[in-house]
Amino acid sequence: MITFFTILFIIIGVNAIMLFINRNGMGQKRKPTAGTTETSASKIYPIDLISSKYKKAV
Repeated sequence: MITFFTILFIIIGVNAIMLFINRNGMGQKRKPTAGTTETSASKIYPIDLISSKYKKAV
């Protein structure tokens, strides 16, 4: 039982430390450089259900 609680408290402690580090990192926003722009948009293709043929399962 002592082993269980020891492992549990270690996991909770590590989780709290990671939460604290992550929360501090959220305040710092990365500024994009002049050469980096997001101009590439993903292409969306329409679904052509009329021409698709489905095979019957045997």
